[in-house]
Amino acid sequence: MPTAILTGQPVPGSSLEGDLRSLGFDVRHASDAGETETLLAAVPAGERVAVVDARFVGHVHALRLGLTDPRFPASALPGAVSVQPEARRALTRALTRESVAAGSGAAAPEDLAGRLGEALEADDLTVYRPELGTLVASVPADPQERNGVRQAVLSVDDEAVRLRSAVKARDGFFTTYCISPYSRYIARWCARRGLTPNQVTTASLITALIAAGCAATGTRAGFVAAGLLLLFSFVLDCTDGQLARYSLQYSTLGAWLDATFDRAKEYAYYAGLALGAARGGDDVWALALGAMILQTCRHVVDFSFNEANHDATANTSPTAALSDKLDSVGWTVWVRRMIVLPIGERWAMIAVLTALTTPRITFYALLAGCAFAATYTTAGRVLRSLTRKASRTDRAAGALVDLTDSGPLAESLTRFAGRLPRVAPAVVAFVAGAVVVTCAALAPYGGWLPVVGAAVYVLLSPAALLRPLKGALDWLVPPFYRAAEYLTVLALAVNAGMNGVLPAAFGLVAAVAYHHYDTVYRIRGNAGAPPHWLVRAIGGHEGRTLLVTVLAALLTAAQFKVALTALAVAVALLVLVESIRFWVSSGAPAVHDEGEPA
Repeated sequence: MPTAILTGQPVPGSSLEGDLRSLGFDVRHASDAGETETLLAAVPAGERVAVVDARFVGHVHALRLGLTDPRFPASALPGAVSVQPEARRALTRALTRESVAAGSGAAAPEDLAGRLGEALEADDLTVYRPELGTLVASVPADPQERNGVRQAVLSVDDEAVRLRSAVKARDGFFTTYCISPYSRYIARWCARRGLTPNQVTTASLITALIAAGCAATGTRAGFVAAGLLLLFSFVLDCTDGQLARYSLQYSTLGAWLDATFDRAKEYAYYAGLALGAARGGDDVWALALGAMILQTCRHVVDFSFNEANHDATANTSPTAALSDKLDSVGWTVWVRRMIVLPIGERWAMIAVLTALTTPRITFYALLAGCAFAATYTTAGRVLRSLTRKASRTDRAAGALVDLTDSGPLAESLTRFAGRLPRVAPAVVAFVAGAVVVTCAALAPYGGWLPVVGAAVYVLLSPAALLRPLKGALDWLVPPFYRAAEYLTVLALAVNAGMNGVLPAAFGLVAAVAYHHYDTVYRIRGNAGAPPHWLVRAIGGHEGRTLLVTVLAALLTAAQFKVALTALAVAVALLVLVESIRFWVSSGAPAVHDEGEPA
């Protein structure tokens, strides 16, 4: 149980002690810094500790935001400071200094909590101070001011603020107006019954898998049920994040679940639609795989661009200024959010089309919509990059290298590639990808032309490793490599022309895509890329591409199906075991979007 130490003289009629107990704190009292230090030493080392001024007046939710958020080692608000175990030493040092100063008469006896927060920051510890907005948190100096603060507290409904701030600040039109108005109340219902965000996330996954199973029946009733269940799964998907923000239940396991289950749900649903279409005599596996490839590459574009620019200096451009100006006009914000087909709009479209049309029409609409969205966003980002004056950091360049997923072949060839002309890495990646995909698409199955294309691809793969990826368009290198690898697998599977090859290819691309998403979320959590042994074990993008082309040249279509299945299982086992080990470990970071400021 966390401990809250109330410092100073208790205030008659104050509800502070009861408020802290309602937040789960064991409340103790201290009259000065010396007694606070003694009480702190008695608290077990693995527990959170808060020091709160007994004169504090404010909303309970302000205390919750400032004292209980598990993502930060130290946090503070006026009259209160809270530390987790990793920051206990810094708090102890600050209290020791306060005790010595009080003994010598050099320190003021009041506002101990405020001084401790300043001392922690002076000790080079980052102290999180939440944005309170309309919430009140204050330490009144006299009874008259105290009455005024109490009136301010009564004038604001902190539960309404808490519900509002549970919703993400930037969401799509469908999510904002069709889901969040009621999903936030579902989140509160879950919180009051002790449900956790991880349980809701798991329920969302199970619902989506049932939806995929309904779609796989191939019947009209199954398609209608699948569409309804997919929408309900999305409601739960919104609820889990809102529950995490509502109750501040952030966790490392929750970060992993939230980061991966959305893709697992969507791609499993694609597979269900393809199975359902096959039951009706329509083979749409190529469309399903194409939709997964397009969606994954869209995400890689997003991730790469953001990683390349989020900490860049002098990061301005006329295009970005125009975009900001458009965002200042209300209706353009929603239009621009909708045309990029975010998850809410995308899932709503898929659900409606599943219920009313056929899987083939659903995939055609999905591919057309995602292709337009990808063209719009990528063109805008290319234009920004070309007009932007930015100096990218070593961290950004390192993140782009990690996102390329280069394996042992690319690394070993770097020693021979130093004499090559200094061509822009994005150009090299595009040319290499175009060569291997074209060869795989045009050559008949069993030919060696795809192997030749893959060999060229491998020989050019060191381009991403020869120098830091700090050029204007170097963020395109990872998306080009992703598209090349995935499209090569798709082309070879289509040319094989045998039932079962495309589903096996779907499984392989899904396993590799999971590895790439896992890499992204590790980087976003400042935890670095997956371990080097894992990247080497699964071959890197160039090794896998070469291997698949060689297998297609050597094996019959039936044998190729078995080989793709075995490769998919091997890659999935390796990346899943390592990913689960990492995300459930105590050292894994939590990655969560913030809610709307109160």
